[in-house]
Amino acid sequence: GFSTPTGEYVITNKYRDWTSTLYDASMPYFQRLSCGDFGLHQGNVPGYPASHGCIRVPAGNAQKLFTLTQAGDRVRILP
Repeated sequence: GFSTPTGEYVITNKYRDWTSTLYDASMPYFQRLSCGDFGLHQGNVPGYPASHGCIRVPAGNAQKLFTLTQAGDRVRILP
């Protein structure tokens, strides 16, 4: 897997049910970030980089986070 790039981004789109056409993977509660290559979504959190840069969030937390954010919100990813 790959680490998530650090930096400041903006949530550009939100999809309750999203399937990646690139990886043919279900990504519930997907929130695309302004870089376009990755975002936040519900997923297994193994404790080591196991995605292509996305931020995986545990199920209950992903749903809650999805309700608290909106397109245009800023996201800061720290090392």
